Amino acid sequence: MKALRRLAQGFEHGVHPAHHKERTEDLPIQRVPFGRDYVIPLGQHVGVPGRAIVEAGDPVRRGQVVAEPGGFVSTALHSPVTGRVTRVGDFRDVGGRFTPGIGIEADPFATQAVDPESVPDWQALSRDEFVEAVQMAGIVGMGGAAFPAHVKLSVPEGTRIRQLLVNGAECEPYLTNDHRLMIERSDAVLEGAEIVRQKLGAEETVIGIETNKPDAIRVIRGRIPDGQPVRVVPLEVKYPQGAEKMMIRSVFGKEVPAGRLPRDVGVNVNNVGTIVAIADYFLRGLPLIERIVTVAGPGVTYPANLIVPLGTSVRDVVRFCGGLRQGTREIVMGGPMMGRPVASLDVPVLKGCSGILVFTDASPSRREEYPCIRCGRCLEACPYFLNPSRLARLSRARLFDETKAYHVFDCVECGCCTFACPSNIPIVQLIRTAKDDLMHRKASEQ
Repeated sequence: MKALRRLAQGFEHGVHPAHHKERTEDLPIQRVPFGRDYVIPLGQHVGVPGRAIVEAGDPVRRGQVVAEPGGFVSTALHSPVTGRVTRVGDFRDVGGRFTPGIGIEADPFATQAVDPESVPDWQALSRDEFVEAVQMAGIVGMGGAAFPAHVKLSVPEGTRIRQLLVNGAECEPYLTNDHRLMIERSDAVLEGAEIVRQKLGAEETVIGIETNKPDAIRVIRGRIPDGQPVRVVPLEVKYPQGAEKMMIRSVFGKEVPAGRLPRDVGVNVNNVGTIVAIADYFLRGLPLIERIVTVAGPGVTYPANLIVPLGTSVRDVVRFCGGLRQGTREIVMGGPMMGRPVASLDVPVLKGCSGILVFTDASPSRREEYPCIRCGRCLEACPYFLNPSRLARLSRARLFDETKAYHVFDCVECGCCTFACPSNIPIVQLIRTAKDDLMHRKASEQ
């Protein structure tokens, strides 16, 4: 472990929140039993929502396409169970609003086995056909962003990808689903990485893993096939090490310019969960119909790393973990730094749901807010070298257009500024408000 720390690579700025991974990092992945009711929101990825191609009363098979992509930046959606469509309409989302979705009732007598009609021959596919297949498999970024994976794999003409960077940092506190995935399905990680590397024409695959996961580093290194151009890079334990621009800086020493993408410096970045999803589809015919979720936090009776069918309600997942402890105050979908509180226990698990965290009254809660003292700690914490306090002040004054001059869209909402603020100012929430206003106005104009 000391040797790994000496070799660890990192980036400038960032913060060091407590890990809180000890309750789940050694727990093997287990499967949640199938329930009765499932909800598949049509807009559970970045971009254009999908278009439902089923109606109420239609029978569906597990893995069957139930919604086609609504555009290029969109993905197909599949039924997580064999059963019957109960409704196509509006359902409550994580934030409490109503959004279009598909309700499915599972057949209690079905085996729920996936019987793929065919497994795509990835080697025979052209790059465009491969990209289309990833889109129709419904695969998105599994680290939490839910950005359609096929868009990342669509490399413009004249752009050369030299390195495939597999993100195994998992820097958010509490979350251990990627950690367990690398230990228990290391072969799938390496198989999926080799498929993507060959299709991108990259020279090598680099897997970045924080040094607080020495067992994952050891297992992955021990499973690399002879002759496969793969290396594992131990990374400094720091948040947000898993942000793709930070990881590129840590691993390659390259700076991705503001407003540019990793592909502009010859790198393609994908989360380990995304890579395993690609392996599952092209080697086993399994589209994205389930994911691994870490259930943790002081309010959970039995923490766990679970395979959860998409569309399962948070209520069913928490019930499987023994229910909520007395004094439960808040449930967050995702990590504590970038996740969002759920409005109801009946909201569904989405493709980007990496964790379900339960906090109690005894957990650290939001404290009283004080005026900004111009201490500069948010500037020192911001890994993107922005001025978070100025952006927050402009947002609070509703001067949203002025925030563009201070590069508001370069903010990835990692939450380092809010974590570091001694005045307890909700900086990242204010920045998010400004970005939401600007994006909504732009969408309305279009």
